[in-house]
Amino acid sequence: MDSYITAAEAAAKWDITARRVQLYCAEDRIPGAVKHSGIWLIPSDAMRPDRIKSGKKCEEVKGALNVLSLFSGCGGMDLGFEGGFSVLKASVNSKINPHWRVRTVDKQWVRLPKTRFKTVFANDIKPDARAAWCHYFSKLGVPESAYCLDSIVDLVKLHKENKIKVFPTNIDIVTGGFPCQDFSVAGKRKGFNSDKSHNGKTITDEPSVESRGQLYMWMREVISIVQPKIFIAENVKGLTNLADAKEIIEHDFSTVCDGGYIVIPARVLLAADFGVPQSRERVIFYGFKKSALTQQALEALSSAVIPSEYDPYPCVTHGTGDDLLKYVTTFDCLCDLPEPEDAKDASQKKYSKAKYMGKHCQGQSEINLSGIGPTIRSEHHGNIEYRRLSEEHGGTHTDELKAGLKERRLTIRECARIQTFPDDYEFILPAESGRKSVSASDAYKLIGNAVPPLLGFHIAMRLQDNWELYFTSEK
Repeated sequence: MDSYITAAEAAAKWDITARRVQLYCAEDRIPGAVKHSGIWLIPSDAMRPDRIKSGKKCEEVKGALNVLSLFSGCGGMDLGFEGGFSVLKASVNSKINPHWRVRTVDKQWVRLPKTRFKTVFANDIKPDARAAWCHYFSKLGVPESAYCLDSIVDLVKLHKENKIKVFPTNIDIVTGGFPCQDFSVAGKRKGFNSDKSHNGKTITDEPSVESRGQLYMWMREVISIVQPKIFIAENVKGLTNLADAKEIIEHDFSTVCDGGYIVIPARVLLAADFGVPQSRERVIFYGFKKSALTQQALEALSSAVIPSEYDPYPCVTHGTGDDLLKYVTTFDCLCDLPEPEDAKDASQKKYSKAKYMGKHCQGQSEINLSGIGPTIRSEHHGNIEYRRLSEEHGGTHTDELKAGLKERRLTIRECARIQTFPDDYEFILPAESGRKSVSASDAYKLIGNAVPPLLGFHIAMRLQDNWELYFTSEK
């Protein structure tokens, strides 16, 4: 606990009352603050939050909207939909999104506002994903029971065949990044004919609707059960150039509830265009419940060309062009992190020790500090890119090499930063409260599988901004 101070010590340091420090903690305005045995503990290097001026309550939101999350992993999309986390100041374009009432943390960081969205159900088959998710989201007040550790196939069968109420009611949005391994260019590209089952085991018989490559059909089943106003499905860009997979998935989603949803043409989003320092590309599918839409929204979303004000895809904020900010670089997001041997954060201490295997192998290059980072993949230790290479292996970060900094791969925290996870999201965890431990190897995979939270926030805020435009009545 040496890196923490009490509320009373923080109060003396910031020249405010201990009660106000406790309120800041309760309002989640001090990143990294934790409650231990009923006492708030504050990171010793935490900055005093700005006072909110009278009449300007940034964190208050109206009418909560319930989110059911599938294939949740460690919750990148879920965190994006919840909001209320810190990102680089350079990642937020206030010209394009002036209504984002961000709060300054320090010269480099700002805190995004809370949204109207509330995660009420999450699901995955990986115990380590649940452990990381519950450790973080419990601090946001989400009960651990919200995360269901079961296959989506088994959950749907329990609900439909055994008449067990599995899924909550009054769901506004269903999100899901259905498994991507079978569509990724980095994999075997078996697509719908995956040789893995819904629970991750190898299939010895012919692929079926329960195989991993067809789990989007089970997401479709959940949509038919809870009938949200909107559903959002996410996958790798590789899906768009694997035969006619995208069109098949769009068609299958459009038939849910006997054609009760409009599925608009899926689009590929580049994370770097939204302030994420990474070359990650993901295809996003949207479906809208026809009966919930206003007549104007129904006509607009059914159009061959959707009017810009009804377009659910978020506006690009970074790149080249008028009002766009420069891409956020890996230097921007990593420059204030200490070297692992000097770090206190367990996620910054840990990194793969896999030896250099030559440039002909995947993941054997160093990151470009003056550009956006590589796609953080869900990979084994030996495929994690290098923070820096030695001169012998072609390293280009000469100033760092001259300073004696050693060749090493990206740490867990550095991968998380490139993905825009906040520093108070802990990835290295012991087994506790009946949860599985999370190792460095687990953490690399969890981070690589996730949607960048900042990209998720862009998606969520665009829908929040348009909610009353789309639907007939406010919840």
